[in-house]
Amino acid sequence: MTKKIAVINDLSGFGRCSLTAAISVISAMGIQACPLPTALLTAQTGYPHYYMDDYTDKMDIYRQEWLKMGQHFNGIYTGFVASEAQIDQIFHFIETFHTQDTFLLVDPVMGDDGEEYSVYTEELCEKMRILVQEAAVITPNVTEALLLLYGSRGMHTEWQKLADLSMEALLEYIQQTGRLLTEKFQAETVITGISHESEDGQKCISNLICQKNSQTWITTKKEGGSYSGTGDLFASVLCADMVKG
Repeated sequence: MTKKIAVINDLSGFGRCSLTAAISVISAMGIQACPLPTALLTAQTGYPHYYMDDYTDKMDIYRQEWLKMGQHFNGIYTGFVASEAQIDQIFHFIETFHTQDTFLLVDPVMGDDGEEYSVYTEELCEKMRILVQEAAVITPNVTEALLLLYGSRGMHTEWQKLADLSMEALLEYIQQTGRLLTEKFQAETVITGISHESEDGQKCISNLICQKNSQTWITTKKEGGSYSGTGDLFASVLCADMVKG
């Protein structure tokens, strides 16, 4: 029987991110992607203007209909949410479909590059903190890691400190942040999209894997600039691979 992942994320007409990225990648890896849209957007929020249709009132309809069908999911992967009310809907979904053999990955989409996204509120962040405690793995970027630990004001204070750190001190700071996240939320953590320079001055991009008693850097040469959807691609590959064992 084909394994299934419920993907709770937005669908953007332009932007090559979120569900557009997740469905194709998860399907290519031999797993059925079952999309539950949190919002429909004409284009992702990085564009200068877009229209967003909030799907909060539709999310529970999906849950109820899939329950009637007797569906079971091997994985649940949550991404962009438009409001704290949508996190409440995700809690209901998890209560219904999360079993001992269901892998839960939470990508706590709240900000990037030291700035919160327009949907961010402190209430949303507080509910996100509760949600990540349910997860087996979380995949924040550095901004989201700091938001989870310190909230908006604290994140900005910490972000300003980063600019003054040497490269060695910056990477050590991120490792300490990963340790704090893993201890606080009891979820394995991958801090994603860490831009830095190697000892010989080469531009690099890294992910930091934080488990209970270990930390592992995965580093490669950085090519080009920053692209929306790369975090969605990574989380999709990670979730599908975990579901496959």
